[in-house]
Amino acid sequence: MAALAYNLGKREINHYFSVRSAKAMIHVNTFSRVADFLERNEAKNCLVDKHIAFIGDSRIRQLFYSFVKIINPQFKEEGNKHENIPFEDKIASVKVDFLWHPEVNGSMKQCIKVWTEDSVAKPHVIVAGAATWSIKIHNGSNEALSQYKMNITSIAPLLEKLAKTSDVYWVLQDPVYEDLLSENRKMITNEKIDAYNEAAVSILNSSTRNSKSNVKMFSVSKLIAQETIMESLDGLHLPESSRETSAMILMNVYCNKILKPVDGSCCQPRPPLTLIQKLAACFFTLSIIGYLIFYIIHRNAHRKNKPCTDLESGEEKKNIINPPVSPLEILLQSFCKLGLIMAYFYMCDRANLFMKENKFYTHSTFFIPIIYILVLGVFYNENTKETKVLNREQTDEWKGWMQLVILIYHISGASTFLPVYMHIRVLVAAYLFQTGYGHFSYFWIKGDFGIHRVCQILAFILIRNIPGYARSVYSSFFAWFGRISLEVVFKCNQDAEIRREKNEIDINEICK
Repeated sequence: MAALAYNLGKREINHYFSVRSAKAMIHVNTFSRVADFLERNEAKNCLVDKHIAFIGDSRIRQLFYSFVKIINPQFKEEGNKHENIPFEDKIASVKVDFLWHPEVNGSMKQCIKVWTEDSVAKPHVIVAGAATWSIKIHNGSNEALSQYKMNITSIAPLLEKLAKTSDVYWVLQDPVYEDLLSENRKMITNEKIDAYNEAAVSILNSSTRNSKSNVKMFSVSKLIAQETIMESLDGLHLPESSRETSAMILMNVYCNKILKPVDGSCCQPRPPLTLIQKLAACFFTLSIIGYLIFYIIHRNAHRKNKPCTDLESGEEKKNIINPPVSPLEILLQSFCKLGLIMAYFYMCDRANLFMKENKFYTHSTFFIPIIYILVLGVFYNENTKETKVLNREQTDEWKGWMQLVILIYHISGASTFLPVYMHIRVLVAAYLFQTGYGHFSYFWIKGDFGIHRVCQILAFILIRNIPGYARSVYSSFFAWFGRISLEVVFKCNQDAEIRREKNEIDINEICK
């Protein structure tokens, strides 16, 4: 079963949370790549003093039930089907209501219009959607579609007004499994549903002329249904697992920007630039400008020094030796390269320009790249002039393939597979030994035991992590300071405790 898999090959979650190229999000492990499974307490903390309203037909009612069960798993699907259903958690001050409006008509418009009044408390989140009843009651006629367009057009300004203060989502209609539909639902075809969805999207997106619509299209349920509607009991309503996933995504849409979970990147707004990131951007921008100035000056000087032909003798004058490149220019060039690398990392990691996913280990994601680099290593090799064992080229090669294996290990999330985890621990230890062996060999052969060399190595090991902090709000480098300080304090406390116990023993011996 496909789970957030490949429709066009990629997954996209845009600003309006329309997952345009995903197929489904059913499988728990794959869904966790994008979204964060919110626990009951997390959901309550996110929705404290919030009011959520679901408006629509039986499909919206199903989404309402699944959403409420995230907050209260013991909530039962009771009551008449064609009526309003309230839910309230008084401890967390969470209120979730389902309002039965199976058609987009005057009744739904009046319900939405009441919320636009200043004197009425507005829901913080509004989830609306309807179409199948209109198709069923009017036997799928074209007149019903025209009336649906008119009704959507009439409520679009109201939804847009509400969207300025609340989060408004219009749920696109799920496809049906026509073979399972009962006789009184045979007129509900996927062709009709697509026509109603197109009408809703075109009208709601064009409700504002000068800017983008604030009403968000919630198309996740529709995309999930494309893969799971065959498991439906009646051909119209989604199976329970699909509804739970849709509800969890809806919860992520609202809560991720509040809770900011580390293991889920969907639905979160772009994080603002920190002070360090702004300073780093200014520094590297100035470095690029400075390097361009040096480059232009150097290029103009090179043009002036081109050889020219002597008109009398017909011989070319000798080339004038170009002035050497200044150390400042070399330094600025290095800063430019570092700035471009950090900008690329920022766009990938922080800017939400590329899709992201959490690590989910499979044997293929780890072993296929390993086999690939093994094949490359067999076909691409060079001879070395060194005859000594463990020479520089040999140890560099070892460290190189160890870096590749460790990189694949981290990217594929192979730490969850114990045999791979244990072997990688051995590789890490071997890499540390190789690093120490390389420094020792340099000291032993070159005889360079000066403080300058020691400072170079320490600077290379420590300072190279600082750009990571400049491009990201997270930093494993600076986290070590806290860990080291805690270890030191713990060790000092242990020593003090040992000395105190020893003194107590000595005092007891004296008292005897």
